Amino acid sequence: MPAMSISDLLSYMTEDNLKQLLEQYRSFGPLPGVLLTFMKSFVPPLPTIVIVGVNAAVYGLWLGFLYSWIGMVCGCMVTFLIVRRVSGHPFLERWAQKPKVQKSMVWVRRNAFSYVFLLSIFPVGPFVVINMAAALARMQIRSFLIAILFGKAIMVLSVSFIGHDLARFIHRPIELVYVLLFVGISLWISKRIETRFTRAGGELEQASGLDK
Repeated sequence: MPAMSISDLLSYMTEDNLKQLLEQYRSFGPLPGVLLTFMKSFVPPLPTIVIVGVNAAVYGLWLGFLYSWIGMVCGCMVTFLIVRRVSGHPFLERWAQKPKVQKSMVWVRRNAFSYVFLLSIFPVGPFVVINMAAALARMQIRSFLIAILFGKAIMVLSVSFIGHDLARFIHRPIELVYVLLFVGISLWISKRIETRFTRAGGELEQASGLDK
């Protein structure tokens, strides 16, 4: 059987296919639901809202929330720890030298907890970049874990609530507008926060340069 490409994987990630997959491997307990959200940290294009919503629909609101939360937190922590471990690798050093990344890094070093916590609340956003930037900035492991735990809890619970009661949106499709607005506003706010972090980092760099 040929290996599945990223595009094939993304095409497969529909609500119906994921429900069938989780039902098929239900005998493995929470493992399939946890692994699906764990993969999000390593395959950024995976649809977070679909995966978390399906977990809630298959396992129930609270178990679905728990499994998605565990998977996402574990994925973020593994990414964070790997990047911290190999932070001296030439590829990461080149990535960290990009002007935008450099400006963000200045802000992260001074406001690491807020950076991770705020951007973790939104269901769409640059999750992998957040984890990598925090690791390269040498954020404390405990602070990163606490920020991820609380930020992801808010996001996963919100999406799980929608996925668990999806029938309501089928019978009252007009309410899907609220979901789309939620996603759109989340993306807009996360982009604004990123821009603010970058701008603030540049200002701090300029100020430090003047002090020298």
